[in-house]
Amino acid sequence: MGALIGLMVGTGLLLIGWALNEPAWQPARRTRSTGRLEDLLARSGVEGVSPPQVVALCVAAFAVFGFILTAISGVTAIGGIFGLMAGAFPIAVLRGRAQRRARDHAALWPDAVDNLSSAVRAGLSLPEALMQLGERGPVGLRPPFTQFGRDYQASGRFHDSLDQLKARLADPVGDRVVEALRIAREVGGGDLGRVLRSLSGFLRDDLRTRGELESRQSWTVNGARLAVAAPWVVLLFMCLQPDVIHRFATPAGGIVLAGGAVLCVVAYRLMMWIGRLPDEKRILA
Repeated sequence: MGALIGLMVGTGLLLIGWALNEPAWQPARRTRSTGRLEDLLARSGVEGVSPPQVVALCVAAFAVFGFILTAISGVTAIGGIFGLMAGAFPIAVLRGRAQRRARDHAALWPDAVDNLSSAVRAGLSLPEALMQLGERGPVGLRPPFTQFGRDYQASGRFHDSLDQLKARLADPVGDRVVEALRIAREVGGGDLGRVLRSLSGFLRDDLRTRGELESRQSWTVNGARLAVAAPWVVLLFMCLQPDVIHRFATPAGGIVLAGGAVLCVVAYRLMMWIGRLPDEKRILA
């Protein structure tokens, strides 16, 4: 058991050091998992954090909490399971942040599109219409458009600045607005104002409908989370009773813990899949 604990701690420290000292000049090899993490970081609005650093944080959380729970309970299986939960926690935080950011942006986009449509009707050029959103648009959407203005003033390249804006927004509605503006810039957009007004109306209808569905769905989601968390909270308190918890130190106890963990994960994922709402996919991302 001591060798296993030492291996977990050493691996965690090694990955943390590797992530913090990764050479900036080294080209990043983009794998499927790295691409997912990059997309998750973009959607959650986290800047200055790379996928290797997130992985290192997950491994460090696994090693630290696994070591602590193993030392408290004296059962390696319990330490391993709670270590896995701790290791998955940073990813869960990022996903929750991405979902909240998407909801916040969904509530702001109708007003932003209205402002953009008004600027276009007033005769502003497309770059000026986008830059004014950084000053007069919804507060939650101002930073990306303010940065767009800086990029455009520094380079003068509209399409490159749009690409950077699209990457910062990391939002399906933002993708549609950006691509509509790109087409209007290239081939002329006499109907751009009408398209933006129609998009604003659609976004408001979608926001109202989704809000009603999410309010009805909340009890299902909260019930699923409570049902999954309850047995592990009980197990955590049981770790303070050595005469009870030592039963899980046997092979049969390890099988019970592993089976319970698998069943909880499957049941939770199934409940979330049943109660899920369709997510709008990004286009040309």
